[in-house]
Amino acid sequence: MVTSSALKSSRARPSMSTLGPLIALVIACVVFATQSPQFLSGANFSLILQQLMVVGVIAIGQTLVILTAGIDLSCGMVMALGSIVMSKMAVELGLPAPLAILCGIGATTLFGLFNGLLITRIKLPPFIVTLGSLNIAFAITQIYSKAQTVTDVPPLMTWLGETFAIGGTQVAYGTVLMLALFGVIWFWLHETASGRHVYAVGNNPEATRLTGIPTLRVLLGVHLLAGVLYGVAALLSVARTGVGDPNAGQTENLDSITACVLGGTSLFGGRGGVMGTLLGVLIVGVLRNGLTLSGVPSVYQVLITGFLVIIAVAIDQLSRKGAR
Repeated sequence: MVTSSALKSSRARPSMSTLGPLIALVIACVVFATQSPQFLSGANFSLILQQLMVVGVIAIGQTLVILTAGIDLSCGMVMALGSIVMSKMAVELGLPAPLAILCGIGATTLFGLFNGLLITRIKLPPFIVTLGSLNIAFAITQIYSKAQTVTDVPPLMTWLGETFAIGGTQVAYGTVLMLALFGVIWFWLHETASGRHVYAVGNNPEATRLTGIPTLRVLLGVHLLAGVLYGVAALLSVARTGVGDPNAGQTENLDSITACVLGGTSLFGGRGGVMGTLLGVLIVGVLRNGLTLSGVPSVYQVLITGFLVIIAVAIDQLSRKGAR
């Protein structure tokens, strides 16, 4: 049975799980700072955050899904579909930019609803559902866009890619939005009853159901919210590149899962949080940026990231066995 103490325990775990990723991030920064004088510059850190803002927002949605012991393989392609829908609505149909953006977010939200209904009503495994959704979203994106990039998007859709100065460093508005979303979702998870229910469902769905918490509604809500976040990420993708790219999002699903795992979110559900995911996103970004500045080929960056993911999952598995 899920007691108030259990819920408090699940709330405490995310803050503890961020310690390891934070130490890893600091160590990585120190190492790369000794390798390249450019690494610690404000311009370089701003560039890192701009490169991460799309996958960062996707990773927020991925974290929510993983906290409920699920996984979303479709997130990257759903994001790409959202970017194509909003850009084509604005460019080809001439819809006002705000309405076109809402259409794109609506498309990604519908995919979240689709995934959530299959998981909660038909009881299909999240891995299979989202694997199917990945292919469906990819096909729809290619068919709808005719595999063509959408250009000449209205300025309002690229505004989040513009920058403003903070102490001589140019910071993108999209970076601010990403950090704000991390803060809002953190507050929701830790300071509201509905947010704590997400942890409870991930810890023990049957015990949570017996306490009167509507577990199926929680799961459906999580997938809906994830869909909305993928739509926001789609807008950030358009803002950053200035186009609607049908080939975008092909690695963001793995990148978002990597960020979650490196940030201490357990693939078994109920443990972790979005602040750990933010650290995980930063670790990936800092690692790739630092290795690039050091002249390390990109293939080795992928190799190192893969080893880090395996190590993080192994540590999570061992910690769970030790807690039993």
